[in-house]
Amino acid sequence: MSTHAGGNGHQPEAMTEEFVQEWRNAAYNCFSSGHKFCREVCPVMQVERNESWTPTAFHANVVAMEKGELSVADVASDYVNCTQCGACELRCPNTLFTGDFYRFRTRTVDLVKAVRALAVDQGIHQPGYQRWNLLTDDRRHEPVLGEADGGIPVDQAHVADWAAGLDIPTGGETVLFVDCEAAFYRTSVPRAVAQILQRAGFEFGLMREQWCCGGPAAEMGYVEQAKRFARHNLDDWRAVGVKRVIVLDPHDYITFTEDYPKYFGEEYDDIEIVLAVELFAELIRDGRLTPSVPIERSITYHDPCRLNKRKGIWAEPREILRAIPGLDFRDVDRVTQWSYCSGGGAGLPVEKPELTARISDRRLEQAAELEVDTLVSACPWSERPLAEAGGRRAIDVVDIHELLAESLGIEVGGRAGASEAVAE
Repeated sequence: MSTHAGGNGHQPEAMTEEFVQEWRNAAYNCFSSGHKFCREVCPVMQVERNESWTPTAFHANVVAMEKGELSVADVASDYVNCTQCGACELRCPNTLFTGDFYRFRTRTVDLVKAVRALAVDQGIHQPGYQRWNLLTDDRRHEPVLGEADGGIPVDQAHVADWAAGLDIPTGGETVLFVDCEAAFYRTSVPRAVAQILQRAGFEFGLMREQWCCGGPAAEMGYVEQAKRFARHNLDDWRAVGVKRVIVLDPHDYITFTEDYPKYFGEEYDDIEIVLAVELFAELIRDGRLTPSVPIERSITYHDPCRLNKRKGIWAEPREILRAIPGLDFRDVDRVTQWSYCSGGGAGLPVEKPELTARISDRRLEQAAELEVDTLVSACPWSERPLAEAGGRRAIDVVDIHELLAESLGIEVGGRAGASEAVAE
């Protein structure tokens, strides 16, 4: 099983040399510039101030490995300290000053993923990551943090329990893919998405046998496991004639639009991936959805990093919020694409939940400065740590899909998640 050790049969030295050859130019490009712009937008650096956990250090390690000064084993644990938010890439001078001309963007996120994968291939594991992926491989779904806290049992038999009573068929040209966190823990979110789609007359079904998207495994370095899960999901789509997949979670969106095309190439070209937030903004523009129930809240919006920083999707969520009557929307006074991180990505809550909590606390501090009573997000994975931090500040954390459903007069039901949940 790929979660125990590397499976390619190569010696660690040969694997490291191949890795260095692939990444040396990017590493020297970063290391030689010496700028610190990236560090000050890094959510981990903002709370830890540890120079070993900066984007610059991540690249400098590759230089040191090339010169034989460091091995993967020496630095593997440092690469845990990254949420793969992409803020450093946007702020990097190499992206800012030459990116538009050369179509270039610094690839720190890819480097972090590559080092984690190299470590796994060499049998170097982080204990939380390894346990998480062993359980995911066994259950076909992620072992949702705090699952013992009254959530749906995490296994294949219960992956569609969230849809009880909604009369959603199986299969069809369009299916709704629900991430593990939403399917088993924050079930009110997929119920809201499904009922909004039904209200708009949008036909869709569910998969016959949905597995985890595989994205978290890839982010933690367990690439072969990620590919097996991806293969299963694509085969399931093919078996029922799927042409379009609607996703509500930014992590799934990244996986389906970036990882799956790399895995499958042309075989995947005819699958369209649709983000629910973008679709709902379009349906509101077209008059197929009309929010009319006033919601009296003072709110600000939390941009999920994988939508905003990595995909440039920030306008559509704001369109939705401005279409909901009654909201006092106070947007963050900040360059939009350098927005704050929740700390909930790339396995950080699995290996270092205390660090995720510190980053989320900082995010809620910034929301509190706007004197709002509600922080709205469009990412179930960010909402767990944000809700825990919000509970300490009397700021409610609400998913944008649930807020839209409420303004459409839809009774969602389901489980919104518990702020007191802890890792099992």
